[in-house]
Amino acid sequence: MQAKNRAVYFGLDIPFLDHLGVVPEFAEAGKVRISYTVRPEHANSFHVAHGGVIMTLLDFAMGAAARTATNHPLGAITIDMTTSFLRPSLGKITVEGTLLKAGKSINYCEAVATNEAGEVTAKASGTFVLRR
Repeated sequence: MQAKNRAVYFGLDIPFLDHLGVVPEFAEAGKVRISYTVRPEHANSFHVAHGGVIMTLLDFAMGAAARTATNHPLGAITIDMTTSFLRPSLGKITVEGTLLKAGKSINYCEAVATNEAGEVTAKASGTFVLRR
């Protein structure tokens, strides 16, 4: 059941993303874009976005991209994810997820997070299985 005034994330109700304030922008043909503005309560001791928040964004963008291959109505389950942090994430962060290869059961994806200056702050690759 979806609560009132919650965002819908490409057909899914995801309370954690709503709590973070993630904005779903588009999801079609293997491409997904979401955005998020770093909040003080989501910062680490260096006063930049906590790595776990950035990993959440990358993970969701890849999983959503995997779902676009078949317009899958259910979620995607992360099997494996590798993340690299290139610079601190501050301000508005945009994350783009891409489906690299859709298999019979396993989907290969990547995602990139950029800051307002267009600089890459983090990137990830992952494998996902669509929920049955």
